[in-house]
Amino acid sequence: MPELPEVERAMRRLRRAVEGKRITAAATHHPSQRRQFPDSDARHVVGLTIASVERRGKHQLLRLSDGSSLHVHFRMNGDWLLSETGAPIHPFTRASLELEDGMRAELNDSRALSAIALHPPGKDPLPPLGMEANDPRLDVKYMRTALAARRIGIKPALMDQRVIAGLGNIYAAEALWRARISPRARASSLSANRVAVLLGAIKAVLSREKRPPGRYTTSRERDRFAVYDREGKPCVECGSPIRRILQAGRSTYFCSRCQRR
Repeated sequence: MPELPEVERAMRRLRRAVEGKRITAAATHHPSQRRQFPDSDARHVVGLTIASVERRGKHQLLRLSDGSSLHVHFRMNGDWLLSETGAPIHPFTRASLELEDGMRAELNDSRALSAIALHPPGKDPLPPLGMEANDPRLDVKYMRTALAARRIGIKPALMDQRVIAGLGNIYAAEALWRARISPRARASSLSANRVAVLLGAIKAVLSREKRPPGRYTTSRERDRFAVYDREGKPCVECGSPIRRILQAGRSTYFCSRCQRR
């Protein structure tokens, strides 16, 4: 499930491969992407140069030489696959861009939930987003203001991209465990001190040094997490079994002993 560190790493890899290069071919390879990025839009981008590749929250923007933008979102498990134009398309590739130097960027997604769409010049393709989760300017004052009117649990509040951009299910759960805050605590009730502790925890779990970014797809790799996807396993701090509840339709993992309300 790509979140800010994973999307940032994928975006940087894509930027190094495609920025400043001309698109020679574009195509979609699945009906879900074809509805968002029809053949007419694919033809439009051919001949344009990718002027820059940017990230905002979990969103990626490929700025094109005519002022238009390709907006990409990985959703649940998308990623960029870089290949050569003569190689076979990967079975899970949903859209592809071929470049003048023989490089091909493939939007790869086994569940076909990722999104790619062309937006005309002058149109902002992004939804309302809060401050970046890894922005050094993110402080207690901003967070308390953002949470002041949210009487929901702190976990779903943190996943609202209008509060913090880039933070998702995995790292929200991990940060709350580090901060010893119950995911069910009302967001607007957190004191300034608790918010300060939470911000430190968020920055820690997103840090490359504290939590190397990447996908955690094997049981051994999942053990790197303190609570996420560890239902029934002992808390690494107190030994109590990790619990799972549903919040806003998503699984929340936490230790009921370490994270008392």
